[in-house]
Amino acid sequence: MSGLRCRIRLRVSPGAARSQLVGRREDVWKVRVKAPPERGRANEAVTELLAELLGIDRRRVTLVAGFTSKEKVVEVDGLSAEDVEGILAGRGGT
Repeated sequence: MSGLRCRIRLRVSPGAARSQLVGRREDVWKVRVKAPPERGRANEAVTELLAELLGIDRRRVTLVAGFTSKEKVVEVDGLSAEDVEGILAGRGGT
């Protein structure tokens, strides 16, 4: 890895009809995941969705805070905050 690493804040809505990036409000990205909020399923779905949106391997996205909360913080390895913001904004996040 290049040593780049950033953290992004999320507001997660589990149990949605489909997993998707909803948008952005201030410095928090809003996402919906299909998985229910039980036994870590929603957390896993969040990291998988972000990896897919960012076009990176799932192992490069790690949940670091908010394990039982709708407010979460994930760490992305190998991308700068500017890279992540640009990619997510281009994927329909506003």
